[in-house]
Amino acid sequence: MLEILVSLPGFALVITLLAFCLGQVVQQRAGNHPLLNPVTFAMVVLISLLLLLEIPYEDYFQDAQFIHFLLGPATVALAVPLYRQLPLLKRLWLPILSSIVIAVSATALGAAYLGKALGMPEAMSQSMTMKSVTIPVAMGISDKIGMMTSMTILFVMITGNLGSIIGSGVLRRVGVTDPKVVGLALGATSHGQGAATAFQLHPEAGAFAGLAMALTAITASLLVPAFFALGWL
Repeated sequence: MLEILVSLPGFALVITLLAFCLGQVVQQRAGNHPLLNPVTFAMVVLISLLLLLEIPYEDYFQDAQFIHFLLGPATVALAVPLYRQLPLLKRLWLPILSSIVIAVSATALGAAYLGKALGMPEAMSQSMTMKSVTIPVAMGISDKIGMMTSMTILFVMITGNLGSIIGSGVLRRVGVTDPKVVGLALGATSHGQGAATAFQLHPEAGAFAGLAMALTAITASLLVPAFFALGWL
């Protein structure tokens, strides 16, 4: 019966959605505790199920790829809350753009030099420079430059999960409560998962997180290859 169930079309899609919904319920029951992030919860549940049921990842992805397809429309849909904040964005374009450039530069150079200080292989430390860029863009840049794409994806996933779990709490502890600033910080450091967390906190924070995620991807596409060419990474 289990083999028949696993072989049914859409099985992977269903368990993915159920795992995420269960994660949301668990987090709400726990008072929205940041450590019980629904995305992280779903990842743990799905990895455990794939190992338990001996389902190859390739088969899982083939069956659940509709969710992967929806990443594109979901990203484009971020334009709606951004449009609603358009008057505010027009007034703040200079500080927003400046903060993104500083964030991308500090993240890339800091990650590279941290990797070197820890004795990481050069290719691995270079891959870590893309950790705050959304996966599709990070993969493209990593592949073009010659970084370790698999390690790039790993660092991006770790950063996204970590930022969505502790990001808002860290900002709150240091006195950062303005939704616009919180959203920019989460979007610029934790990409899509940070933006999802920002939307849960405040609509304005979500809009600015979506903007920061997009600007970070564009800025990283320009700066990281330049840093690489200069030998700074």
